[in-house]
Amino acid sequence: MAKKLKAIVKLHIAAGQATPAPPVGPALAQHGVNIGEFTKKFNEATREKQGFKIPVDISIFVDRTFTFVLHQPPTTQLIKKTLGIEKGSGTANKKKIGTISKAQLREVAEKKMSDLNTDDIEIAMKIVAGSAKSMGLEVK
Repeated sequence: MAKKLKAIVKLHIAAGQATPAPPVGPALAQHGVNIGEFTKKFNEATREKQGFKIPVDISIFVDRTFTFVLHQPPTTQLIKKTLGIEKGSGTANKKKIGTISKAQLREVAEKKMSDLNTDDIEIAMKIVAGSAKSMGLEVK
C-alpha cells in the first residue's frame, strides 16, 4: 500500500550547501522531517552541480519520511554559466549585453529538456531564447 502524502514543499537550495538554517529548516521542521537527514541526502545528490541553486520538490508523508525530486537549475543560470556573464541587463529591451549562438541555445535547451513541457529540441530552444532575450541577449 502506498504511503499517505502529508505535504509537498518546493524550495530552491544552493547545490551541495543545504543547512538546517532558513529556508530549509523551518520549511521542513513544521512537517516533522529529520532535517539533518534531508540536508545530507540533498548535498550528496547535488555535489556535482556546485554554483547553482537547484529547485527541489520534497514529498513528505504522514509517517515523517520523505522523497525529493531534483530539477535542473533555472534557465537564466544555465545561460549565464554558458556565456560566462555575471548578470543580465536591467533594461533588456533597450540595452543589450551580448549575444548567444544557436549552438549555445541548443546546449542549454538539452540540459533543461527534462524540466520543459516539450520533447522537441527546436521548441525547447525557442523557450530558452525567450529567457535569453529577457536577459538582454541577442540570439544569432
